[in-house]
Amino acid sequence: MDFTPSRRGFLKNGSLGGLSLLWNPPTAPQQPAEATPPTTAAHTPVPITIAANKALDLSPARWVWYPMERCLANTMVFFRKEIYFSGKPSKASGYVLGDSRYIFYVNGQRVQFGPAPADPRFAEADPIDITPFLRTGKNVLGVQVLYYGHGEGTWPMGKPGLIAKIDFEFYDEVGQSIITDNSWGTHIARSWRPGQYRRSFLRAFQEECDARLYPRNWNDVNFTPFEEWLPASELEGAANKPAINLRFDDYANDLSEPVELSQLRMRSVPLLEESKVPIFQLAESASVRWFRPPIEYFESLTKGAFQIIKLPLNNEKTAQNWTLNLDGERGALLTFEFSEQLVGFPSFTIDAPSGTTIELMVQEAHQVGGLNPFLNTKFNSWTRFICRSGINRFETFDYESFRWVQLHIHGAVGNVVVSNVGARRRQYAWPQQPNIRCSDTKIQKVIDACVNTVNNSAQETIVDGMARERQQYSGDASHQLHAIQSAFGDTKLHARFINTFSQGITNEGYFLDCWPAYDRLERLAQRQLSLTDWGPLLDHGVGFNFDCWNYYLYTGDKSELTEVFPRLTKFFEYLLTIRQPNGLFPVENIGIPSVWIDHSAYQQQRHKQCAFNLYIVAMFKKAFANLCDLFDKDDLARKARAIANEVHIATIRSFWSTNQGMFVNNLPWLADEKEIRLCDRSLATAVLYDLCPDGLSQNSVKALETPPDNLGLSYPANATWRYWALARAGSTQAIIDDFRTKWFEMESVTSNNTIGEWWHVKPDNSQQWSHCAVSPLYLMYCSVAGIQPLVAGFKKVQIRPQIGDIGQLSLSYHTVLGPILFRSRGKLGNRIINIKLPLGCQAELVLSDKEAMGSAALVAIPPVVVPSASKATKIDLKTKKIVVSASTVSFNPDLGTKRYRLEGGKEYQFVFKNT
Repeated sequence: MDFTPSRRGFLKNGSLGGLSLLWNPPTAPQQPAEATPPTTAAHTPVPITIAANKALDLSPARWVWYPMERCLANTMVFFRKEIYFSGKPSKASGYVLGDSRYIFYVNGQRVQFGPAPADPRFAEADPIDITPFLRTGKNVLGVQVLYYGHGEGTWPMGKPGLIAKIDFEFYDEVGQSIITDNSWGTHIARSWRPGQYRRSFLRAFQEECDARLYPRNWNDVNFTPFEEWLPASELEGAANKPAINLRFDDYANDLSEPVELSQLRMRSVPLLEESKVPIFQLAESASVRWFRPPIEYFESLTKGAFQIIKLPLNNEKTAQNWTLNLDGERGALLTFEFSEQLVGFPSFTIDAPSGTTIELMVQEAHQVGGLNPFLNTKFNSWTRFICRSGINRFETFDYESFRWVQLHIHGAVGNVVVSNVGARRRQYAWPQQPNIRCSDTKIQKVIDACVNTVNNSAQETIVDGMARERQQYSGDASHQLHAIQSAFGDTKLHARFINTFSQGITNEGYFLDCWPAYDRLERLAQRQLSLTDWGPLLDHGVGFNFDCWNYYLYTGDKSELTEVFPRLTKFFEYLLTIRQPNGLFPVENIGIPSVWIDHSAYQQQRHKQCAFNLYIVAMFKKAFANLCDLFDKDDLARKARAIANEVHIATIRSFWSTNQGMFVNNLPWLADEKEIRLCDRSLATAVLYDLCPDGLSQNSVKALETPPDNLGLSYPANATWRYWALARAGSTQAIIDDFRTKWFEMESVTSNNTIGEWWHVKPDNSQQWSHCAVSPLYLMYCSVAGIQPLVAGFKKVQIRPQIGDIGQLSLSYHTVLGPILFRSRGKLGNRIINIKLPLGCQAELVLSDKEAMGSAALVAIPPVVVPSASKATKIDLKTKKIVVSASTVSFNPDLGTKRYRLEGGKEYQFVFKNT
């Protein structure tokens, strides 16, 4: 089979062909029946549907660009439109989209930055409201558009263009519209050199801005366009299609044919919020002696190009400006520190002679006084600014992820004054802010670091870490969706993720493991030439099915899955084509795709096969088949469950060790390898989804609770699997202990208020200090407080608190019906638990016998009808509350649990006293 789609073929035809935290009622599974021969399937066409309710038509606006026939990569273009009002409009709003990125100005004021990263076939135009920026009389609309040209982490490809339509309303006049057309003036902004090389494999724009060439006030009313400004060129293309459909030949990528399956869409998530953040302090200063020209070093990283000489500094916390005296030969370094890591646009003001050059460098982590005071240590994360004479205010065009900002200033003689160093922070406009407090200060510190990490890594897309890569991943990175739903109460970002990620399905039927992402298209070519192990990750496609099912569980909304489900079907059929004769799915020699599972838990690639097959079994049964039921595909659901049973049998046959009472990763090769190898993913998946034969999960739980030396443990982003399984088994104390030790002791937590990619990260290198591994946050909701949906849309939930030795915990679980309020005070056996449910949400409260070992009382606020099995009922004369002795709705002696029914719209209090 040919696994290599052509680039043009992928563009024309590539589209279309979640981890469920829930488990079944705790019944012991039986040994599966004997296996049947594996099922195979050929590629079959999948119906293509496009959601009409997402479409946007900006007619009669036209796509416009500078009048050129060839556009170099990293070309910046200005657009300017003068408008006049006899009276200020009461409302002015519309849509704007620039390929690849734009900044919109009104009368010289920055309005917004966009657009969100998107599949080039389904670009999303941003809503814009410029009402507050307008005035009576003359007004100027200005748009600064950067065309990447070079593919990057969030921009696979496209074509240069700008389109906008803004409707104006007046108190006493007829409305009017402003559209992009050839009445706009346009200018190539040569202060950014067209054709600039790219920063790195994952970043297109290596910014270099020469203020001497910048047309000052070009976007304000006092500017008069000069002869270099030309009328905009109207491009051939529809106003309801994205820029990739324009009749503009892209010389770099040879994109000339329009894409039939494409649609201009409305932005599906809120615009990001921006706020100004000052620095914490100037932390370090130094002088740089250059042996080679600085420009050569920043282009080529010339070895031995400089020497650093540390200098004393004015690090007073109240300092607002810093004066340097430069000799024209040496450079000066000023290293500034922010209070925590953030994502945004660094900025500063400098009063300097013309030609003074500044390289602004960013870094996530830096050691003051360490061996490397120069911050150019992370993916060439520098931006160059060249001053005009006098006061210059600089801000990076693109955003960065950083805690440290360094200015390398050189090329001037005399005094230079630096001031107003700070950043424009960007964050998602969350509908709710996390409300979670824990009496354990170490755990609270970890939770706070998780919240800040989500702010940094979940913006328009769900990424692992903004400093390295901005494309969105399923698998480990999409675990953040649980935190986004529960702690932040947002559903739109989850909906956008499942739709936009699913667009990255290939002709063959496997998903690109992150999308939109230029580098994943490049990996296809690299895999063809055997140049990389990083093919499209099939396990991320498996995880994506859980992401989709979880969206429905959280929201009860089927509509956002209508485009996605046919793509899941195509992926299911693709998986069947690679199934081996022994009934298992391979993890080696698959062709272009590959299987990753985890960085740290495995010694050999083949050791991943057990975990991968259990993962597929769980997905077929608990995600894909459920989605088939949702879309009335009964035959497909039965097929998925039947194949899941076959693969389950084959996995048991190959990897279940009767002696160990566990799945053993290398059981088929144990005679050669000698040493037994286990992994947390295999054991956790088996425990979570009842995949251990005859319910024999005790040894797996024991190994997960106290890991033996031969148990491969996942890196932080995938540690959640072990924790979910421990919570399933009623062993959350091990999770809580890990939070206090492994997580609290992470350098990123204590230094940056973030979660790092690895358990231990070092400063001044390319490691990720703000990464997607935020499982402590959502585990406090779903495993410690134990709140999980049983029926889609939270119409019914399970609440299974396992607080361990935490003294106090309070949180608000934000659902589509409203918040579930949870509060726990006290210790095991002597605890008070308060629960308040929103209307329409019924709960099943599951309490451990260890919790309710003594007498218990239930208080309902206001009074409710309690189960008929209640032994006693009385009225508390002081509080006027009904008090009942606790009685169970059901009791499971195997798990040692008692269950209670709680009605929506009520508040309950459970009081346990150990007798």
